[in-house]
Amino acid sequence: MAKEEPPSTSKDLQELQRKLSLLIESVQNHSKVVAFLKSPVGQYLDRHPFLALTSLVFIAMSVVPVGSFVLLVLLTTLAAFVGVILLEGLVISVGGLSLLCVLCGLGFVSLAVSGTIIVSYVVVSSLINYWYSPRLPWQQVFIPAAASQPTRFPPSKFLLSICGEYIRAKFCCSSALRSQDLEGMTKRIVHYQP
Repeated sequence: MAKEEPPSTSKDLQELQRKLSLLIESVQNHSKVVAFLKSPVGQYLDRHPFLALTSLVFIAMSVVPVGSFVLLVLLTTLAAFVGVILLEGLVISVGGLSLLCVLCGLGFVSLAVSGTIIVSYVVVSSLINYWYSPRLPWQQVFIPAAASQPTRFPPSKFLLSICGEYIRAKFCCSSALRSQDLEGMTKRIVHYQP
């Protein structure tokens, strides 16, 4: 006593069979499938259906291991790139810090060398100016005509005193006093040695 299938199930199976046949027909009519079936490999597989089925099963079953291997290769490559980037970043940061320390040290050394050179220049030029420079005019000895001891006058005071005596001798005094003052001024100017 076999149970009979309900009519709706047979209709569903017929519908499924029709859809499957349409799918197979659309695949077989696809341009790439037609081009593959016209190739020598496609004609060989069409003549040997068992080999075609074995190849199809092998390809379907090898998708997971090949995909896992490709994923492992990609992850390893990515890890290598990340590792190289991390290692390169570490090397660059350590090198940058080392360069910064070296440059700071060179900055301090250059400041010290510059300071030493400037101090040496100032000291040496001051010593050379002190030892080998001619006497400046205000350090010259002024010997008045009437005085026996020399006295030091800066040039501005010397000029002012000469000018004052000249003005006084020229405009204020009698002619006898004027001639004496002018002679005294002349002697002082002659004895003045710059």
